[in-house]
Amino acid sequence: MSRFSKPLIAVALAAIAAGAIADGKYPGVGRTATPAEIRAWDIDVRPDFKGLRPGSGSVAQGETAWEAKCASCHGSFGESNEVHTPLIGGTTQDDIKTGHVAALVKGNVPQRSAIMKVATVSTLFDYINRAMPLTAPKSLGNDEVYALVAYLLNQADVVPADFVLSDRNIADVQARMPNRNGMTTDHGLWPGAPASKGGIGNGGRPDVKNVACMSHCKTEVKIGSLLPAYAETAHGNLAEQNRTVGPVRGKDTSAKAAAAQPAAAPSGNATAAKLAADSGCMACHGVANKVVGPAYTEVAARYAGQADAETRLAAKVKAGGQGTWGAIPMPPHTQLKDDDIRRLVKWILSGAQAQ
Repeated sequence: MSRFSKPLIAVALAAIAAGAIADGKYPGVGRTATPAEIRAWDIDVRPDFKGLRPGSGSVAQGETAWEAKCASCHGSFGESNEVHTPLIGGTTQDDIKTGHVAALVKGNVPQRSAIMKVATVSTLFDYINRAMPLTAPKSLGNDEVYALVAYLLNQADVVPADFVLSDRNIADVQARMPNRNGMTTDHGLWPGAPASKGGIGNGGRPDVKNVACMSHCKTEVKIGSLLPAYAETAHGNLAEQNRTVGPVRGKDTSAKAAAAQPAAAPSGNATAAKLAADSGCMACHGVANKVVGPAYTEVAARYAGQADAETRLAAKVKAGGQGTWGAIPMPPHTQLKDDDIRRLVKWILSGAQAQ
């Protein structure tokens, strides 16, 4: 959803609801959203920095917050390729001067980092504010977000090490973003008058000719995958993870017969397996194969025969840690209930069987 549209949609929905309640169309159903409730959803930051709350954070403060809450997935300098694609790397001082990242055209870097592609510093601020850290989104304080953005920009040499980012100088930083000129507004999705008339858009003119082809069409769509077979089930059955409407369907990775089976009450193992998938555990662990962290069968083997295994492992899941299985840390999972953690641990120690 466009960052421009969400606040308008929130206000429009509130207005529609208020009108329906006022004219008695739906008596006794719902109420008008309060201004405070609308503000709680309206947290986005636009490229022109409308919606940005006052605050500030230094590069040094950002480094401290980064090591505590971000480095486990992105590496100490945002360059790690262990869990996620690197955030930093591939930009030069010339890119900062021109606003165009040369490596995007030349293709002379191993892979594209986030700082190579992102055009606006507001995008960094907005995404970190809404979605990070992965295990506890929206838990960062306002000044923490400023500090984390400052730290990332320093790693890309956009700002110096003693820089303090704030709502007062963030527009100046925008003028140094390496790919600030890499985004076009000459398309129908960008509102406003065209540049020829002093605007920044093309007036909403569609950028397609809408000429139907309708020849040599495929009669059958075959769903394939570039993933190796052992990784296809890392996130559960993909066929069950799409909406029930529309043309898109995920590949059936359940490794079970497609024939429908009579419904049965889920077993304890099935419940725990679903909990592991729903909680994101399978993103880093396979049942019998290592993904980022160890396979669950490896964990069960290491803790076999230890009387306090369940208690120790549950504590590690909740608090996180590193060193036991290598250098990549496991982030804390404080969002999980204690009962759910114990259910997961018992399932892991029993061999992590799905049924």
